[in-house]
Amino acid sequence: MLRLVPLRYPVRSLLVRWSSSFFSALGIGLTVAVLGGVLALREGFTSLLSETGSDDVGVYLRPGAQSEGESLIRYPDDASILKNRPEVARDAAGAPLAACESYLGIKLEKLDGTGTTIVPVRGVEAASLAIQEGGIHVVQGRPIAFGTNEVMIGRPLSRRIRNCRLDDTLTFNVTPFKVVGIFEQDGAYSSEIWGDVDRIVAATQRPFRQRVVARWRPGTDVARVNDELKADIRVPCEVRTERAYLKSQTTALGGILQVLANLLSGLMGIAAVLGAVNTMLAAVGARTREVGVLGALGYRGPAVFLSFLLESAAIGLVGGLIGCVLVLPLNGLETGTTNWNTFTEVAFAFRVTPALLLRAVVVAVVLGILGGALPAWRASRLSPIEALRRL
Repeated sequence: MLRLVPLRYPVRSLLVRWSSSFFSALGIGLTVAVLGGVLALREGFTSLLSETGSDDVGVYLRPGAQSEGESLIRYPDDASILKNRPEVARDAAGAPLAACESYLGIKLEKLDGTGTTIVPVRGVEAASLAIQEGGIHVVQGRPIAFGTNEVMIGRPLSRRIRNCRLDDTLTFNVTPFKVVGIFEQDGAYSSEIWGDVDRIVAATQRPFRQRVVARWRPGTDVARVNDELKADIRVPCEVRTERAYLKSQTTALGGILQVLANLLSGLMGIAAVLGAVNTMLAAVGARTREVGVLGALGYRGPAVFLSFLLESAAIGLVGGLIGCVLVLPLNGLETGTTNWNTFTEVAFAFRVTPALLLRAVVVAVVLGILGGALPAWRASRLSPIEALRRL
């Protein structure tokens, strides 16, 4: 039966050599902090889109369109047919809860003076607000009055884009639009400018629409609706749920951030592993006689190997905790970038989740084990007699 080295031995070793162990842990901690930061950025972006939207709201687009910026719905013919389809719910007055919307990106200046960015501008109808079922909350000013040149701005944009504060004026082509409201929404719409669709398309000289959005009756089958639309030669379009559509808009940037996280953590992880190897090799060299004593007391090679490996894993664990402490202040920090699916500005916040922190700790422990594997193997290969002879 394998006789294991007492746990207090690697613990006391860490306490005695705390300075070198701490700096090895710090190197690992910085690595997982970088990994955690990029993953928190990715988590904030993907959750903004993939975890919002409703399965009870349908988005109708041109066949093959990957985003509404690529779509075109013929107005008013196709729009009228889609709004009156049987799966579309109706309000108390019997009107369909469906809206035909426009969507385009307009180049605007950043508030901090660092240049310009493309901001999504959505033309909406009165039903657009009803479809969201209170998801849009005007926190400053008032909602737009339909039929006028008024817009309301997502709150994150009001802090990032010039002329997007209450009572400011935005100009689309040569048409001025007054900012009458600032709204909040827990999703992608918070990074948009909303105005009356008829006034928006007139100002931008784009006399068409990009999508029809509708609240569905309970129990609507998406596949069945798509089959019906394919058979209806009058309306060339396809449909998906709002949740599925928004999730599809995360693939490009989400993938880039994942690759970036893996690349940076891989490069820094190599440095962290080398630091741990150096620390543990020095520890083995300084404790050669201790290893000999362990062998003389009857602890075999595998037990010595596990003892040193446990010590390096503990260094990794401490490094993981350091990394978590470093990444936690990022939680909720607001930023913005270009969504590569739509090539428009999207504002979101870093999101540090328990799963992300657990992943960081696991990566840190793995890095610690990798860094300690070779020194632990060398320690386990030392002969007790030779080790005791060394000075």
